[in-house]
Amino acid sequence: MKLKINLDLLLVQRKMTLTELSNQVDVTIANLSKLKCGRAKAIRFSTLLKICEALNCTPGEIFELDEKA
Repeated sequence: MKLKINLDLLLVQRKMTLTELSNQVDVTIANLSKLKCGRAKAIRFSTLLKICEALNCTPGEIFELDEKA
């Protein structure tokens, strides 16, 4: 089982760039890119909440369990 990150999909659906999200949540583009690519080892709950507010979504829409992997 693997954790799938749907940040790319949410950004496209919201017509938002990674730069715009970075500015809204005050997180560097590099750190958001790591999260988007699945290379982040951890995320603070406060950061996750800011991302959810900016994208008008829930954590369950960002993260998904991929049972095939």
